[in-house]
Amino acid sequence: MAKPHRIVVVGGGFGGVYTALELEKRLAQDPGVEVTLISHDNFFLFTPMLHEVAASDLDLTTIVNPIRKLLRKVNFVAGDIKAIDLDNKTVTVLHGLDRHEHVQPFDQIVLSLGCTTNFFGLPGLEENSITMKSLEDAVNLRNRLIAILEEADTECGKAVRQPLLTIVTAGGGFAGVETIASINDFLRDALKFYRNLRESDLRLVLVHPGDLILPELGPQLGTYAQKKLQARGIEILTHTRVASYDGHTATLSTGEEVPTRTLIWTAGTTPHALLKMLPCKSEKGRLCVTEKLEVPERPGVWALGDNAIVPDLTTGGFCPPTAQHAIRQARTAAKNVIAHMRGTKKVAFRFKTIGQLASIGHRCGVARVFGMNFSGFVAWWMWRTIYLSKLPRFEKKLRVALDWTLDLLFSKDLVQFINFGEKGTRHIQRLQTSVTPKAQENMAVSA
Repeated sequence: MAKPHRIVVVGGGFGGVYTALELEKRLAQDPGVEVTLISHDNFFLFTPMLHEVAASDLDLTTIVNPIRKLLRKVNFVAGDIKAIDLDNKTVTVLHGLDRHEHVQPFDQIVLSLGCTTNFFGLPGLEENSITMKSLEDAVNLRNRLIAILEEADTECGKAVRQPLLTIVTAGGGFAGVETIASINDFLRDALKFYRNLRESDLRLVLVHPGDLILPELGPQLGTYAQKKLQARGIEILTHTRVASYDGHTATLSTGEEVPTRTLIWTAGTTPHALLKMLPCKSEKGRLCVTEKLEVPERPGVWALGDNAIVPDLTTGGFCPPTAQHAIRQARTAAKNVIAHMRGTKKVAFRFKTIGQLASIGHRCGVARVFGMNFSGFVAWWMWRTIYLSKLPRFEKKLRVALDWTLDLLFSKDLVQFINFGEKGTRHIQRLQTSVTPKAQENMAVSA
């Protein structure tokens, strides 16, 4: 029996999952091809709705889709990528409770590892701030917000009420604005259940280095969003950066010190560190690819999304690393992977940004779609409608729609999710120590 053509997709974000979906659709009837997706999580996270989980607008399970339900005919491996060897065409994965190594060979590989948070080496930021990139981040932020309300409401918390109820968000892009807008609504809605707290006790600060927030949407919408947030009690400090944070005080570039127990960092990302270790040309950590998404001088190696600098044939520049580009790059990458395998003509990636939208709380939003600006309730309705349509699987669409409907009728939940992190880690450590060396050896061999 002939060996199958092995295609490996690394990364479970928009680029990786949609590449695997397209390959499954096009190669479902081809027994001579084996497609494998490798991802740290066994679910696909719909990140545009992440801030709604943090603000208790949505249940955490509604914005995640199990990869095994999305991909029925694609092999799936849950684990962390340890190494990628392009010369020997292998991927080394750490997985299982004992984190043993699994070597996955490939004939072609699609790199879509995503990005990680960049703290720019600023003192204390990595150790003490909260990020907004994962489901765990959103749950941690929700837990933190409820915890500070509970502590501030007590008699013994009265002395530290001001720093407890001061929330600083660094970064005036989409993630920062949507996060602070949603948690502002959440906190102000929750105050009526805390007898000793008043709206005047709350202080929410958005720190942004530019002239206006949401610079991607232009000055008109940026000004509108800024005025709306300020009218709702959010302080916006422009031309300002966070210089350091020790867990108690955020020091700003202006020299001002803001006492706060919660700093949310959304001000920077960097491509996955593994990309720097590959023998390929890159710029600022992202791989240089052709307009067909192929890594030059590496036939059968493809990169997209946050991992690639993709030529934009419509503007002459480069494509922004957004989800809408990653989804469409995934389709092009899948077509070219098949073309490379079959020796047919490859296609170039060509796409023009359709639009960008942001929710700014209070059933209000801003949007720029097909070159036209929208704001207020209409933009908020567009945000919800468009993102709901993009959420995979009807089941999840229905759950989100129900949550949104119930949110119109009832107040937000003030329940902290149980954190299994430390307990789960101890349990895994116990499992590891209970496995005999011989059993570990057998697991490594079987991998």
